[in-house]
Amino acid sequence: MEKTNFNKHPEVVIQNMQGYQGWENITTALLQQLRTLPGRKVICIDCYHGVFTREIEQAFAGMACITASFRSCDALLPENVLDEKVYPYVTDDPVFGYITSLQMADLFNKQAVKALQEKIKAIPEGIVLVYGTGASVITPAAELLVYADMPRWEIQLRFKRDEVANLGTSNYTAPFSYQYKRAFFVDWRVCDKHKAGQMQQWDYVLDTTIAGTPKMITGPAFRQALQQTNKGPFRVVPFFDPGPWGGQWLKESFDLERTVPNFAWGFDCVPEENSLLFRFDNLQFETPSLNLVFFQPAALLGDKVYEAFGPEFPIRFDFLDTMEGGNLSLQVHPLKAYIRDKFGMAYTQDESYYFLQAKEGAFVYLGLKEKVVPEKMLQALETAQEEGGEFDADEYVEKWTVKQHDHVLIPAGTVHCSGANSVVLEISATPYIFTFKLWDWGRMGLDGKPRPISLEHGKNSIQWDRTTNWTRKNIINHIEPIAAGDGWKEERTGLHKESFIETRRHWFTKTVTHHTNGSVNVLNLVQGREAIVESPTGAFAPFVVHYAETFIVPAAIDTYTIRPWGEGAGTECATVKAYVRPENLIDYRIN
Repeated sequence: MEKTNFNKHPEVVIQNMQGYQGWENITTALLQQLRTLPGRKVICIDCYHGVFTREIEQAFAGMACITASFRSCDALLPENVLDEKVYPYVTDDPVFGYITSLQMADLFNKQAVKALQEKIKAIPEGIVLVYGTGASVITPAAELLVYADMPRWEIQLRFKRDEVANLGTSNYTAPFSYQYKRAFFVDWRVCDKHKAGQMQQWDYVLDTTIAGTPKMITGPAFRQALQQTNKGPFRVVPFFDPGPWGGQWLKESFDLERTVPNFAWGFDCVPEENSLLFRFDNLQFETPSLNLVFFQPAALLGDKVYEAFGPEFPIRFDFLDTMEGGNLSLQVHPLKAYIRDKFGMAYTQDESYYFLQAKEGAFVYLGLKEKVVPEKMLQALETAQEEGGEFDADEYVEKWTVKQHDHVLIPAGTVHCSGANSVVLEISATPYIFTFKLWDWGRMGLDGKPRPISLEHGKNSIQWDRTTNWTRKNIINHIEPIAAGDGWKEERTGLHKESFIETRRHWFTKTVTHHTNGSVNVLNLVQGREAIVESPTGAFAPFVVHYAETFIVPAAIDTYTIRPWGEGAGTECATVKAYVRPENLIDYRIN
């Protein structure tokens, strides 16, 4: 196997900008700015969920210039009251909740906030520190507003290590599944709305991803970095996770940690959970990639896409590795009306499987067999779940042999499951946790516990008319030639007409021109060692991509070219591109 050139830590280089690293340098910079001001001065350090606020507390502890310090968590609603308030969104469902409409201020006790504000007002001189999640609710007019941010992926790791709890709670040792669900449907939604509304006012921004190693840049430098990112192609930071069905290809091909038994998922473009890495002159700065969506959504997404979705990135690319592993769970995704009514999501998870790699005999379960009796299949699934028996998937679900570069489409409501010995590039709409498992082959999760089955939700989502003939005609390798030129050809490969995502594949040995046509483009180099993305007008610096890397081209770029490059020169390369179809867009905004 060739040595991997997959870049696991892609950076956006921001020149002529410096930052601060370490609490001593950070506190010194903040305090120096305030010491020259007369009277009482307030530093507000607002925090995303999951930030270790004890580090902030310890960094300022004992400083003579700090007259008083206050924690925002002391003004939150009592835990039992907060639990009751969020229950309609968390629900009793073991996996799913309902997207909250709560705002940050709704989580605070108004009397407690007022009491803290009165205490701060009564302090005549010196520097007052207010810190924690939602701190700016208490001090909306602080002399310095600092935001300490945290990527969702790191929060999940902290959940698993019992290092953080849900917002306003002490549930450090609660099951990860509950913590994640509550964060997904409540905590992160509240924090995202809160920070999106104040990004333009940040004086400084903290990267607190690595415990004990904080980094800080000025608010103007942060906003300039986001603005620069939107002017050219970029990648987000991928992350990888093991699973009960995981394979070995990602580990070997991308040189991942060898002590991990497998890697099931590779998240290479999930802006809700991925990060951006900025390379300033003297430090590397990590920030959630959603910040780019919040900061300049129209430039990134395109005017029509932004109008339809709001500040939400609608396309998701990830890897599913079953090479030398097992089958995924047999599953189905909800229809649009169901996901909106039951979970508060404005659109559903239409998706597709692009087979990046496939051994001989690799397969996918897709669609039902002809003349399946729904009652019989559901009874068999219930019996397998309740009595611990087997479900004979081959009796009810069609099984298709697949090979490398096949593309199968999976509109919501279609029963499906990728089989062993393949690597899937999954291209889907963003609501990525709404997978209703129907059958999981009787296996346990990596925690030794049964993986939750969502048969009740699945019953309401299966489209029983999507049988063998329909599947063959509509969603198996539905590939159409579109255009060709000197050294290139373009094909339409999906997605299904019911989805808002279009995908195009380009094969090329020479330069091929792309147009964003007003929509953000997401691409993956599915064949070829290396290629280069360029601007015909020099609007951005040349951008090199490697095999299997996913990259994003903002809508504002308009025109760009791709050609084989470096180790890929002289070979045929291929990209798969996804974008939002401009026709028939409706309002997909959440809340």
